[in-house]
Order: sequence, then C-alpha cells, then structure tokens
Amino acid sequence: MTAHPIRFGTSGWRAIIADEFTFANVRLAVAAIAEHVCSRSQKPTLIVGHDTRFFSEEFARTAAEVLRVHGVHVLLCDAAAPTPAIAHAILRLKTDGAINFTASHNPAEYHGIKFSGPDGAPALPEVTRDIEERVARLAAKPATALRSNAASDFQRISPRDAYLARLAELVNFDAVRQAKLKIVCDTLHGCGAGYLDRFLATHGISAVSIRTDRDVLFDGTGPDVLEANLAPLREAVLDRGAQVGLATDGDADRFGILDADGSWFAPNHVLGLLYDYLVETRGWRLPGARSVATTHLLDGVARHYGVTVYQTPVGFKYIGELIKLDKIALGGEESAGLSIRGHVPEKDGILAGLLVAEMVAIRRTPLLEQLKNLFSRAGAEYWPLRTNLHLSEEVKARAVERLQGDFSVFRGRHVTQTDRTDGLKLIFEDGSWLLLRFSGTEPVVRVYTEAGSREAAARLAEEATAWILEATPGARSSAVSGSHTPTARQNQ
Repeated sequence: MTAHPIRFGTSGWRAIIADEFTFANVRLAVAAIAEHVCSRSQKPTLIVGHDTRFFSEEFARTAAEVLRVHGVHVLLCDAAAPTPAIAHAILRLKTDGAINFTASHNPAEYHGIKFSGPDGAPALPEVTRDIEERVARLAAKPATALRSNAASDFQRISPRDAYLARLAELVNFDAVRQAKLKIVCDTLHGCGAGYLDRFLATHGISAVSIRTDRDVLFDGTGPDVLEANLAPLREAVLDRGAQVGLATDGDADRFGILDADGSWFAPNHVLGLLYDYLVETRGWRLPGARSVATTHLLDGVARHYGVTVYQTPVGFKYIGELIKLDKIALGGEESAGLSIRGHVPEKDGILAGLLVAEMVAIRRTPLLEQLKNLFSRAGAEYWPLRTNLHLSEEVKARAVERLQGDFSVFRGRHVTQTDRTDGLKLIFEDGSWLLLRFSGTEPVVRVYTEAGSREAAARLAEEATAWILEATPGARSSAVSGSHTPTARQNQ
C-alpha cells in the first residue's frame, strides 16, 4: 500500500502547511472520514468548522466539497469558531460529528484536522485507526478530480449564540458583574475573539480585550497560552489594575490565567482551585478526573471532600467519556484543558476563564492566596514541573528498553507504586512522583514531576534526566522546562 503521512495523534492530525498539510492530503483525510461516517449512518450530517489560521476557509470549503461528493450533508460554519462551540453545536444539532480545521496551540506554520463524533467528543483511538486504514486504502487508488462548488452552495451555521447561551447557564455572571471585577482578555488572534469578549460585554462585565484581530502569524510566537506568549496580557493587567487576566489559545480549547500581580498561574493549580470551587459552590460532591500527567492536587481536594479521582491516559477524549457519563464534577489535563459536569466532553478554554473570573469575584481573593488556602485544606503543597528532553533516536531506543524494567528503588528513592497507564509513572514514599512519557512522533521524552516544593520537583526532574542519559554514555540532550510547556510540534 502507498505510504501516507496522515496520522491522528491525541488531538487529530497536524502537519506543516504546504509540506504534508496539502489540499491533496486534506481531500484524502476527509474522504476517509466521509467513508467512516457513511459506514455508520445512511444519511450522515457533519459540521465543518475552522480556526483563524492561514487558508482555513479554503481548506474548510474543500472538505465540504469532498463530503458532498460522498453523500454527506454539510453544515459549514460561517466564520472561525472555537473547538468547544463546535462540540456544543454537534450536540445541539444532533449531527454525526464535525471536521474542524485547527492546529490548536501549534505554531503558525501548522494546520490540522480534528474529527469529533456525534457525542461532541474527540474521536477515540478505535475511530481514528479506522480512518487511518481507510486513508491507506484510498491512497493506493488513483486520485479522483472533484468539481469545485461555490461556498454559498452549502448550508451555513453559526454556533456562537447557542454556545454563549449555554455558558450563561453554567457561569454566575451576576456575581462577576456585581463584584465589578476588572478583567483583561487575550485571545491571541485566535477563535476566542468574538466569544470570550462578547460574553463579558453582553452581560455588562467590564473587560478590556487584546489581540482580537486576525493574524495568521500569531505575532510570530504562536497561539499557545505559555507564560512567555502572554507578556502583552501581563502588561495590560498591570496597566489596568485588573484582578485577573484570561487568555485562550488558537482554537480556544486551552486557557491561560494571570493573577492580579501579572504572574502566570499554572494550569495544574487552576484545575485544583476550580475543582474545589465547583464542589463548594455547586454542591457537586463528585469525583474529579485528571490525566496521568496532571497534578495530584485534584486527589488532595477529592480526599478533603471524601470522594475519589479518576486517572486517564493523556488525551482529553478519555476525560470526555467521564463527562458524558456524568461521573465527575471536573476533568482536566496539565496542558491547560478542562470541562465540567453538564458541559461538552471537550476542552473549553472560554468556560475555564469565565469560571476563574467567577471564583475571584465570589472569593474576593487573589489566586495565589486561594492556592495557599487550598494547600492548607488539602494537607500538602503540590508543585508540578514538566521538562521536554530532545533525544537522539539511539538514546530514545535504549531508554525505552530500560523503562520496561521493575522499579522498587529509583535513584535512591523508594518506589511505593509503579503505574504504566501512559508511560512509566513512579510514586514515592513522600507522595512525590515522576512520569516518563515518550512522544510517538519525534525523539522527545516528557519528564513530569511533582513534589512538595518547586525545588524538590526540579531535583527529581534532574535525577530523571540523568537516569535517561545514562542509557547511552556520552549522550546529550536539550531540555525545555515549565509547569506545562508543550513541545510546539506535538499534539499532546
């Protein structure tokens, strides 16, 4: 069979525009998706959406044409739309799913396709495997020319109003307005523009919005909610004397939060605070959910309320399953994604930001003070760290082999639990832990650590790095550290 570059990661297929992300490959991927949905429904309907990236509208129109040729009814979004808004539209309109052209937080040179099923959640691995197998079969056949059709031939939809109405049911906007919070919003030239800022304005909440215009280069830094990318938001928060800064990434499924002093607030800690806040204010005495790489602060909150936490592999699709089954109050990942009970089984950075604003309004306390209080009630401090190591293929291969061993002691630390949910996770006597997880698409190992202090987490990361490099004498690596810093090329 002809080799093809289309592989779905934890959040769809992403590739560099004009390299592997071409019109030919887009047609191939969409044709495979069309075959998949037609195998499950006689008259399927799919939403086609897109973000603000270069050529997004053109890729979306091309997808609509391919779908129509295959007998799929198309609902084409009339403008760039956030991933969570598209997920909400799937459920509201009862479609067979959606194809969303987005590369989320990746740099500007990337584009991507995200496929969601009729439940509004990211496609599970068994679905994406089927699509990839269909791609391989289609790639082996001669390409079929498609007749071009005007975009006006397709039924247009706007997911915005219904989605924002749902957010108004989930967020106590009266409390935010009455507290007279000063808020600054930063949509990083992405899909949050016209959504996050409009919600606040519609409900009479004072907010200043920045970077709401379209810029397909995203200021040259990319639309990720990293601390370094939010320097303009920090400046605006300090200049305005705002109580909180809210940011969304390229497709508004991830959140970025700044405290009143302009400091960047780690997504792991935001998850812990919001879980505690929702149980306290909504009365949802339910478990939480987190990926294997996410802070155990959620576990501490759960113990405080006498409930438990579900642990999943990396990938929000797994947390989405728990949302669908109404088993959790909140589910989240360290990479700045969350959703809550009764909402879409998909990450929602807009909702996350609004809930943070509500929490600050109700508690009338800066986020750092709230975190210190939560640590006290949880009985411990939780300081997570993420480090990405770029390795040679030789070092990666040897390290993968070493990870298969048994671990009762690691660098002099007694291991109380070994977890292979996704990678290798070692939990130590003092409650600190280490996760080593290899990327499936490039020679990168992600080192996640958490301990009772920043310094202890950093020491554990250093020990893990030294252990990995011992796999090949004389080996070197480059490392990037941060509390959730993703490698730009990766889906997750």
